[in-house]
Amino acid sequence: MTDRATTALRVLKLRRSDLKRCAELEQLLFPGDDPWSRAAFAAELDQGHFYVGAYEGEQLIGYAGLAVAGRPPHAEAEVHTIGVDPAHQGRGVGKAMLRALLARADEVRATTFLEVRTDNEAAIALYRAHGFEIVGLRRRYYQPSGADAHTMRRPPLGAAAETAEAGG
Repeated sequence: MTDRATTALRVLKLRRSDLKRCAELEQLLFPGDDPWSRAAFAAELDQGHFYVGAYEGEQLIGYAGLAVAGRPPHAEAEVHTIGVDPAHQGRGVGKAMLRALLARADEVRATTFLEVRTDNEAAIALYRAHGFEIVGLRRRYYQPSGADAHTMRRPPLGAAAETAEAGG
């Protein structure tokens, strides 16, 4: 058995001690689009946003963050970031973190929004599989590259069923 086979993926609240690693991963993942610094991640935590880390053993291999505003029935959430170490992509790490973010959004019945590069087909497929739909286009959203982004939206879990039951 390999270490990878015996080391379980854990998604936990992001630790401040991992912010340096988050910034390192940002440099790998988003070199042409103004990657976040350690200070930017710290500011997100200081503002009370919900961040998780994906860990294999003690190694941080991914991070994801969500902001929630308002209260039900008008709560909204925004996925601020999801990043996975390139050596661990394609193994469900991003999916596990997205599910943790969506569970938090669903706790307050928040409609969830996000932006995703229009050329990131893997991420778009992941988001569609979790109930997101494209609702807009933001031209030149990512800087300095100038890449476009889709705005995507997902209703809170159970919202469609509740609307149907209410006759809406």
